[in-house]
Amino acid sequence: MSETPARTRAKARHRRRRKILATGVPLALVAAGALAYGTDTGVFGPGSARAASAAGYTAPAWATAGADGFASVDALGQRGTYGGRDGETVTVRTQAELEKYATAEEPYVIVVAGTIRMAPVGKEIKVRSDKTIVGAGTSGQIVGGGFFLGTGVHNVIIRNLTIRDSYQGVWNDKEHDFDAIQMDGAHHVWIDHNDLRHMADGLIDVRKDSTYVTVSWNRLSDNNKTFGIGWTENVATDITVHHNWFRETEQRNPSTDNAAHAHLYNNYLEDVPGTGITSSYGNYARGRTSMVLENSYFQGVNNPVIKDATASLVQRGNVFSGTSGRNESGGTAFDPARFYAYTPDRAADVPGLVRAGAGPRTSIGVADDQQGGTTPKTATTKAATTLTVAQDGTARYRTVQAAVDAVPAGNTSRVVIAVKPGTYRETVKVPSDKPHVTIQGTGTSRKQTVITYDNAAGTPKPDGSGTYGTSGSATVAVEADDFQARNLTIANDFDEAAHQSLDGHQAVALRTAADKVFLDGVIVTGDQDTLLLDTAAKDRLGRVYMRDSYVVGNVDFIFGRASAVIDRSVITLKKRWNGTSAGYVTAPSTPADRKGFLINRSVVDGDVAAGSFHLGRTWHAGGDAALDPQTTVRDTRLGAAIKSTPWSDMGGFSWKDDRFAEYRNSGPGAGATGPDRPHLTDSQAAGQEIGDWLGGWVPTAS
Repeated sequence: MSETPARTRAKARHRRRRKILATGVPLALVAAGALAYGTDTGVFGPGSARAASAAGYTAPAWATAGADGFASVDALGQRGTYGGRDGETVTVRTQAELEKYATAEEPYVIVVAGTIRMAPVGKEIKVRSDKTIVGAGTSGQIVGGGFFLGTGVHNVIIRNLTIRDSYQGVWNDKEHDFDAIQMDGAHHVWIDHNDLRHMADGLIDVRKDSTYVTVSWNRLSDNNKTFGIGWTENVATDITVHHNWFRETEQRNPSTDNAAHAHLYNNYLEDVPGTGITSSYGNYARGRTSMVLENSYFQGVNNPVIKDATASLVQRGNVFSGTSGRNESGGTAFDPARFYAYTPDRAADVPGLVRAGAGPRTSIGVADDQQGGTTPKTATTKAATTLTVAQDGTARYRTVQAAVDAVPAGNTSRVVIAVKPGTYRETVKVPSDKPHVTIQGTGTSRKQTVITYDNAAGTPKPDGSGTYGTSGSATVAVEADDFQARNLTIANDFDEAAHQSLDGHQAVALRTAADKVFLDGVIVTGDQDTLLLDTAAKDRLGRVYMRDSYVVGNVDFIFGRASAVIDRSVITLKKRWNGTSAGYVTAPSTPADRKGFLINRSVVDGDVAAGSFHLGRTWHAGGDAALDPQTTVRDTRLGAAIKSTPWSDMGGFSWKDDRFAEYRNSGPGAGATGPDRPHLTDSQAAGQEIGDWLGGWVPTAS
């Protein structure tokens, strides 16, 4: 592309707030989860909880992983926390099925595939030891009840669920002890990637000497007494609380009483002004608690950190923005690294990371597009072939391209190219006749495995046949359907400053020209034209789903004609080569009968000047007036860098003639609807959700 320079307790009001927050999980995602596991009368048949295993389905690694933090520590005769992974995998859709397997003596991985409404309201299922209870995508919901883990219950994982709405109309409810998750004397429990909200009492209660607990990557919202720890005279509890999003919660965020070791890090506590819920306090250490609180982010919270005279609370690296009241620390605590390994993220990055990553994930791994029948597609059920790449010669292949070349043309099953940590300076092309390829970094961080090169549009080809052009400049080019990339960085490090004489500074890091492309936990970074999301031809469909990722750039750095969703990700705005701030996030060239770009539940921000970036401009590639470019940005936090008039014309075409809109965005860069800033109505937004973009495709990690 060419470059162009007070708290309220009133019942009615609280009910209104409930209605708003209840829409936090898009209906399309719920539908996607249902498609992945079938409907109540679909894939597995009615009332057939065991049929998932009988038909050959198994829970993927994401559903059966072991815990981190204190839940990972070997103690009390338990070697870490791994739930029911040694048992059978069952899928449940009714309360009776859920109770049957959750209360069984045997280990189980229990997949909740749909909404289960508890009867009576407030019922807490008494979970036995050695269980994993995990939601199917975002469709796994427990409404009007929760779970109870009693004395001696251990090795339990609760993941990827929405647990909500046992609220009985009394804000400070003393009559109804209806929790989402309550434990009294349990140990080795992992609560991870859940959406917990609007309960009559607590969202999480860790009581009566419960210990070796980790609570991570959850969304906790719309609640009064949110998260209590302790309630015992003994100093017994060891607990890790990290990467959770506390939003619109009044108290106990958490409140920690007589905890032996409480490690809180990388949590995001947000009190939004002008809403019906006002924070009373944030993190609280009391009794003989020993707490380490580090690299967390407090936004607008009253009394963000408090302690009583008998507690020890050590703070380090926290950020406080718009907070007021008590902010306390004192005493000596402990070193969490004595108990387990961890690497905290920078506090400044926490809002973006947590907004993008907390709560249920959209898929946990069943057959791609499996909507009916009993036999999954071949490409996702055969054991994957793994080709390993290592620069140092410790694997069969030294380059990523060599591994791609080894994939047979017309392959029908998944091939995983496992790339060991290192910087691979090469270009990579996955041709159209090699579908079902995954390129996956094997390091502990996506920053450890980097594929990079420095071609630009104007870079001369070595053979003298001209220049690469924009699409040809890509470091990684994907032309094969059903491609996945995971846990790595794809970069174009073209140096604009050093090549000012070059005609054509567009430099693509990743180009996709295929259908069903799944980008999961990656970094895609460059300057101009970083991420080209295209299709194989104008009349071909090209769907892309990107989640939990970063995209970095400055000019038109997300562009093309694909139907693409960027979900729960961080879009980082970057200054130009000369230090100036100006740019455009998206440049869609969408056909009139297709969906364009959807940026959903993400963060758009960067270290650039305020009001210097557009969200997008209309690109009619080749001057084609028949195109109808589209970008929708919804449920996303916009930094101050975003212009108050966020859309721009391009090439003689007006953005107002095409499809550009926002919905329910937040942050300093958000703005009210108007002629120069259109917002979707609620009814319009209902037709612009993830499922509308993906059209029946359910992205599944494999």
